[in-house]
Amino acid sequence: MHTPHRTRRAASHMWPALVAAAGLAATGLVAFSPTAGAEPQQAPAHRLTTARSCAVSTAPDLMACKALKVTSGTDSLALSARSAHPAAIPSGYGPSELRSAYAIPETGGSDATVAVVDAYDNPDAEADLATYREQYGLPACTTDNGCFRKVGQSGGSALPAPDPGWAEEISLDVDMVSAVCPACHILLVEADTSAMTDLGESVNTAVSLGAKYVSNSYGGGESGADTTYDTQYFDHPGVAITVSSGDAGYGVEYPAGSQYVTAVGGTSLRQDGSSRGWTDTVWGGAGSGCSAYDPKPGWQQDGECAGRTVADVSAVADPATGVAVYDTYGNDSGWEVFGGTSASAPIIASLYALAGTPSDGSYPASFPYAHTDALDDAVSGTNGECAGSYLCTGSAGYDGPTGLGTPNGVAAFTG
Repeated sequence: MHTPHRTRRAASHMWPALVAAAGLAATGLVAFSPTAGAEPQQAPAHRLTTARSCAVSTAPDLMACKALKVTSGTDSLALSARSAHPAAIPSGYGPSELRSAYAIPETGGSDATVAVVDAYDNPDAEADLATYREQYGLPACTTDNGCFRKVGQSGGSALPAPDPGWAEEISLDVDMVSAVCPACHILLVEADTSAMTDLGESVNTAVSLGAKYVSNSYGGGESGADTTYDTQYFDHPGVAITVSSGDAGYGVEYPAGSQYVTAVGGTSLRQDGSSRGWTDTVWGGAGSGCSAYDPKPGWQQDGECAGRTVADVSAVADPATGVAVYDTYGNDSGWEVFGGTSASAPIIASLYALAGTPSDGSYPASFPYAHTDALDDAVSGTNGECAGSYLCTGSAGYDGPTGLGTPNGVAAFTG
């Protein structure tokens, strides 16, 4: 087990600070736009601009999706996929790059169902998923062949109103499940609204329909209601529930702060000449820190947080090293590049699916803490100001922005 660095205690960020920081989360090559649908900012050469798919939440119990779409500067992407592949290949990392970076097995998951929980409807979700999978030579995943299923909040055919921003989130999520676990079945559960109560009921629906792996790419401010939400929606022994840590930098969001979930941080992922062939560093937008309300689970041993610490593990989230996504609903034209911890949460959920069914009564969030040797440590970068603490700084062993590290195969996600 890695031992965390112990430095001066850093205070948790409260919700007002999160809202204020949300429009300022900019790192490396990326300048973030503060709201959904905002016009791309003018940027100098070699800079990327992004827009949030969902407007920043202004209330603790109202969730926002964590997808960040690259709106300009795509040709300067650090990953430069188009220079390495024929022009027909979309810009952004695809399945082969993710499998290489994280040592993901080529097979497995055929008996697993990964649930994606999001708000509102994406009417084009199945059609767009088909295009993504065909592009990368993945097997078809459709309603007709039993691989894909879309339901409403209560598990029936009645679906919520469509929303272009959340549609982008849905496309990102189902594409990442496809990239990591092509044989997995996908269950898309669409909540009536982005309220925590509706999304939480959708998590319960996903579990009731048999999903053992549930991805949640949304978050909002912490509140005194969080421990109640924990009990009502996230305490599902034997089910791996992953949640995005946030895209506003240092500070904790809910439900990433829940003691029962795997909080997934974010990295910048770049190919290099190392023996691994890739390096992950802290992405400056990743959420991290000490929960103000949730208790620390028994498997966490870091020294500066009396309560729950975010995150647990991490994967690529930096839009400057973003992933390819196909989405056509609303004003979207097809192939786009996305980042945000919305990308990393479904990646980790799918790795849990490849690792095998969690045992009854287990809490899969604890699994990586028993297998730290099966994770690649991210040891550099920062996501904010915390007096140099591991809570916002990439460090040897555990740190807030990237948790225990990034996947090296599936062993870290087994019981």
